[in-house]
Amino acid sequence: MNCYIDIHSHILPGLDDGAKNFDISLRMLRQAEEEQISDMILTPHYKPMRHNPSPDRAEDVLYELEERKQAAGISVQLHLGNEIYYSSEVIPALREGKAFTMAGSSYVLTEFNPGEDYAYIRDAAYSLLAEGYSPILAHIERYECLMDKKVKVEELYDMGCCLQVNASSITGGSGMECKRNAKWLLKREYVHFVASDCHDDKRRTPGLAEAAAYVSRKYGEAYCSRIFRDNADALLHGSYI
Repeated sequence: MNCYIDIHSHILPGLDDGAKNFDISLRMLRQAEEEQISDMILTPHYKPMRHNPSPDRAEDVLYELEERKQAAGISVQLHLGNEIYYSSEVIPALREGKAFTMAGSSYVLTEFNPGEDYAYIRDAAYSLLAEGYSPILAHIERYECLMDKKVKVEELYDMGCCLQVNASSITGGSGMECKRNAKWLLKREYVHFVASDCHDDKRRTPGLAEAAAYVSRKYGEAYCSRIFRDNADALLHGSYI
């Protein structure tokens, strides 16, 4: 596999707890290019009942980042989305264009409190699916209610949820519990996407290659290609995963 697609990143500067300025954003994009990442979906946090940057603001920042990226000779292609903290306000925000789906698709990158009840996560997924959205559950390996009783993961998978795991969880950078959970998910092929969830150019960087090498070696090249590139490519082209 000669390239990867990263669907979860915090590179747009000044919009959330990710990159603080354009210089950091460009360094992160350079790191992504060195990691053989061809495309990235930029997913600043959207948290209902908080002050969130307007869609116009996000698009303006993306436009300027695109100009600076091109001037720097960086080839990574950029797409806009959000990482959306679920609440009852999320579906109206999506309908009204206040929050972004993933690259204009029907897919929605959705996160919850790591200690959230399973019933809340399941009901949120049902609500999104009923409205025609396809939830991608961000960093699924973190949710205590799912990893304590893993049969619930199968229920969400069978409902039509997509499951995303962070690369750092596979390599051990997020601690041993997340690493164990990620391996359990990978072994059963529940994972649809592996993403970096990068926030900076020092500690939480846009790295996928190490995790991809592990998955390819342990679980096979075909599965590796699917969760590091092919599913994300289908998302970007409006296809069903």
